[in-house]
Amino acid sequence: MLTISDKLPLEGVAPLLCAGITTYSPLRHWKVGKGTKVGVLGLGGLGHMGVKLAVAMGAELTMLSHSLSKEQDAKRLGAHKFVLTSDEAQVKTLTGYFDFILDTVSAEHDYNFYLGLLRTNGVMVCVGAPSVPATVPAFNLIFGRKSIAGSLIGGLPETQEMLDFCAEHNIVSDIELIRMDEINEAYERMLKSDVKYRFVIDMSTL
Repeated sequence: MLTISDKLPLEGVAPLLCAGITTYSPLRHWKVGKGTKVGVLGLGGLGHMGVKLAVAMGAELTMLSHSLSKEQDAKRLGAHKFVLTSDEAQVKTLTGYFDFILDTVSAEHDYNFYLGLLRTNGVMVCVGAPSVPATVPAFNLIFGRKSIAGSLIGGLPETQEMLDFCAEHNIVSDIELIRMDEINEAYERMLKSDVKYRFVIDMSTL
């Protein structure tokens, strides 16, 4: 049975149980902590939690995004740096830079591009789930002894650990509380990525 701290607002608990544990688990498993250079790819429901958690763990956090409009939010969430991935000059400075990249993107994208940003022994962990298979040439892993891995969620003990960590560091998901009769509109907005960063239904409106 999970115990939930009274320090956490009720409307923030449900998103923590999905987006929170999905990002917390790989960060803990790969021992992200003070001094770890972390890149978070994608600033959505998962990505925004990845930023908050990694920063609270002591990591040096860089937000990687193809959208310049995400910079202000990334900094508000605690990111130390923001890099526009379409800017060649910015990206070049990050070649071989990161210890760990948390890839939260579910749309098709080039894994090899981001593997090039990892240092020797660096790891990129995918928590997003693109529908299109990725092609990763072996040499992109062999040179630099890099790894690409996946992660889903954690068990009950780790979920409890995550809730306690979030309570200790005052971390909640950024949510938009909606009424039940707004669910269709919310779904359309979600398809357009027009949400920061999770919709939560107010069950009192049933």
